[in-house]
Amino acid sequence: MIRRIFYLSLGAFLAFWVMRRLQALQPDHIARRTADGAAGMLLRVRDFTSDALGEAAERETELRARFGLDNAEGSDR
Repeated sequence: MIRRIFYLSLGAFLAFWVMRRLQALQPDHIARRTADGAAGMLLRVRDFTSDALGEAAERETELRARFGLDNAEGSDR
């Protein structure tokens, strides 16, 4: 009797799990997840680009000050 209840509950759980997996594969759900993922990735790329450009500008300023290039721009040419 316990064995039957166990297998009945296992079958119900597996049926529920399979139905949830199949619902997740519907086209509108996949499209929504893909669009959300792409939007999140775009935000991460923008943040990275912003950080990289900021760091590059800081490094350029540091190097120009170190080698005295800020004052020599107009006098060399």
